[in-house]
Amino acid sequence: MYTYITTGTFFFLKKMKDKHPEDCMLLMQNADTCQLWHETEGKTIFQSPRKYEAIHSSGRLEQKGFVACNHIPVREENRPVFEYTFTEQMKKIEALPGFTAFRLLRPLSNDTYIAMTIWKDEEAFKDWKQSSLFADSHSKAIQSAKSTNIFSGPSYLSVFVLDDEDEINTD
Repeated sequence: MYTYITTGTFFFLKKMKDKHPEDCMLLMQNADTCQLWHETEGKTIFQSPRKYEAIHSSGRLEQKGFVACNHIPVREENRPVFEYTFTEQMKKIEALPGFTAFRLLRPLSNDTYIAMTIWKDEEAFKDWKQSSLFADSHSKAIQSAKSTNIFSGPSYLSVFVLDDEDEINTD
């Protein structure tokens, strides 16, 4: 399974998504940007997307919810260890209240993975971040990273909402 990501204006991306109702696409937005994700076994309709291979997935992609994308740069030689460790840790969140879906995306043209989780709402995401499961898994990951130096740079989080009915008001 592959995931292709492109950016653009809300209305342009919504029009593209609406032209291809048979494809699995997520229209995600925040106050700064809008992205369209295309999950497929085949080729994408995007002209110049960022390309990823979905190496672990759970849950169904829904058209509504809160999306958290953790962008994690990993050194080439440490990819197998990272993939195994991260996948095992993320399997533990599947039963949490408000959890909808998870994708671990391996980059095909750079070093930055995307760990994407979808939650029923922002409150469910915040509950997970304040849970002992989150604290435990992240402390183990930090200890492992410090001892092996697997990361090629700092990670960062981007958050979005899924709601293709309306454009977000940025006022």
